[in-house]
Amino acid sequence: MAAKVLKKADSFYEIFERSTGAFKDVTHYCPGCGHGVLHKLIAEAIDDLGIRDRTILISPVGCSVFAYYYFRFGNIQVAHGRAPAAATGIKRVHPEGIVISYQGDGDLAAIGGNNIMQAANRGENITVFFVNNAIYGMTGGQMAPTTLIGQRTTTTPRGRDAHNEGYPMRISELIATLEAPVYVERVAITDPRNISRVRRAVRKALKLQVENKGFSLVEVLSACPSGWKMTPVHATQWIEEYMMKIFPLGVFKDISGEAESVEVKKQVFMPADIKEKLDIPQGEEKIEKVKEPADEYKNPRLIIAGFGGQGILMLGLGVAQSGMQAGYQVSWIPSYGPEMRGGTANCHVNLSSKRIGSPLVSRPTVLIAMNLPSLEKFEDKVEPGGLIIYDTSLINRPPHRTDVKVLGIPATEMADSLGNTRIANMVILGAYIGYTSILPKQTVFDALPVIIKRKSLIPLNQQAIEKGMEFVRQQVTA
Repeated sequence: MAAKVLKKADSFYEIFERSTGAFKDVTHYCPGCGHGVLHKLIAEAIDDLGIRDRTILISPVGCSVFAYYYFRFGNIQVAHGRAPAAATGIKRVHPEGIVISYQGDGDLAAIGGNNIMQAANRGENITVFFVNNAIYGMTGGQMAPTTLIGQRTTTTPRGRDAHNEGYPMRISELIATLEAPVYVERVAITDPRNISRVRRAVRKALKLQVENKGFSLVEVLSACPSGWKMTPVHATQWIEEYMMKIFPLGVFKDISGEAESVEVKKQVFMPADIKEKLDIPQGEEKIEKVKEPADEYKNPRLIIAGFGGQGILMLGLGVAQSGMQAGYQVSWIPSYGPEMRGGTANCHVNLSSKRIGSPLVSRPTVLIAMNLPSLEKFEDKVEPGGLIIYDTSLINRPPHRTDVKVLGIPATEMADSLGNTRIANMVILGAYIGYTSILPKQTVFDALPVIIKRKSLIPLNQQAIEKGMEFVRQQVTA
């Protein structure tokens, strides 16, 4: 006997651990916002179509920028308006993937206007979900290309004037005039009847991509109560009374019945292809044989953190460059405050024997903390059984965690004994490879000329690495 089960779609994380907010079981969207509803409909469609393991969502700047908090599939964040361009590249590299461009009106219709028109004109086999709330919702409530005539925003306090700011842009109508798009429809998140139409449109657009039919765009009229300065109920009424008159609902183009499925071939050069094109000799790569790291240290996910001027980003680059030269798949993402020197700095590094799904490290297996604020910020994120390495010269307390391995090393003092405190990062690097055997020393040495601009400093950095390794050996034999 069938049973009704009420739960989140499997394409959602059960707990939103990536969220920076205090509550990990709710979204960050404002009450009455349509994003959450659309997210739900997309996630359910992906589950029912059985495509979660090959779905990649592109989220640019806007309220949708935090989509990776919620969706349990591939996600790439891109610059404002550039989602269609990124989606094009991703789809051509991964033609088997289901690529979604999820964009707002300020993103798609303004700075990204050319990007969406060109992708649609090429007929890229992607699915675009275009959330139209007639305003820049995330960045302060400014006028968007879809803002209605007379509508007040922070940049049109007297209301949009057609003679000054022009008329609202009807994106669905524009896209539908192009020859290549297969399916274009405008729907609205208002009452249950219209939400049911949104559900059908979402599923159709995704199914057409599964069938390799071509470009689809679903425009979704959605409320922005915060930006509009309305209650959620009033905002929904405003969509029906005003927005739908300017942006009528309906299907503007649907040639899916006559469109043929097109086999999309992978369009990417592999390293061997590039070397052949550039006439570069292709000898066998020689990887130094070293002690195999224990299983707990294999395929590490690292967060390396400290303050500007400590060489945090260089330390991460050193790990990534050495890992690449040792034959690993690698990724490296820097993150630092606007203050640069003296400000906060951290980076995410992955070393893996398999392809890396996302460069973001939300649950590190290794934390390298070179100041106390970094230890306090990231200590709780480390996976149980992971490793925390910290600089005891600058951090006056050990980690509180009892379910992780801890290596404290006076890296700054040791660097000072070599004549330069700025090489404390290389002392830490030496300690890390000495403790885990994750990388050969010679491979790390070979990577130094790539990451260090002043070649005269390479011997000093090599000494620092050896000093860190020696510290670990003494700790083990003590």
